[in-house]
Amino acid sequence: EKKRLRDQQRELVRRFATAEVAEELLTSGFELGGKFVDATAMFSDIRSFTSIAEAQSPADTIELLNDYYTLMFEAIGGHGGVVNQMVGDGLMAIFGAPVPRADHAEQAVRAALEMLEMVELFNAERSASEKPQIHIGVGIASGRVIAGFTGTQNRATYTCVGDTVNLAARLEAHTKVLGRPILIDETTHQGLDGKIRTEELEPVQLQGKTQTVRVFAVPPGQQP
Repeated sequence: EKKRLRDQQRELVRRFATAEVAEELLTSGFELGGKFVDATAMFSDIRSFTSIAEAQSPADTIELLNDYYTLMFEAIGGHGGVVNQMVGDGLMAIFGAPVPRADHAEQAVRAALEMLEMVELFNAERSASEKPQIHIGVGIASGRVIAGFTGTQNRATYTCVGDTVNLAARLEAHTKVLGRPILIDETTHQGLDGKIRTEELEPVQLQGKTQTVRVFAVPPGQQP
């Protein structure tokens, strides 16, 4: 009976958490709190999603989101990332936590490139069915974050917070201004070590920053 209950617990954890977070829970146990880690944060959302949702039925909107998230999870998870937040059409992912990895910046950018590829294929299918196409923007920043479980003993989630996370969110929002699908910060650019082609843009003044920020665009169409 105890084994059956343990198996049920493991199955429940794995269903409502990513494999990496589930393993963290099962091996280290649950404890509210956090620690400093070096990681890369990613934010992404669908452009003009409200307009798309208003022009179709609720069932079509939920189907669109489910199909979209399935593809994004595959791209992010395939590069060692963990999706730890979904709000409407937006998502947040972290690379380098809870499982540390030295190449978290590179893998995050490669995941973003694959996400764009998958959206392009997804649009081809939707076009054949005369459904509206979608476009996404991705913001990525690397550095020290506070990672851990937040919430209460009754309900908690694994998340990351800090200036690096805020910067990634600001960069994602700025993709709409510049019309570039992927924007990364200087630390992420340094972590690529020249393995992925980038284009430095004019420094920008982002909300919450007292100084301008060096911003790099990652041209799509490169090998993930």
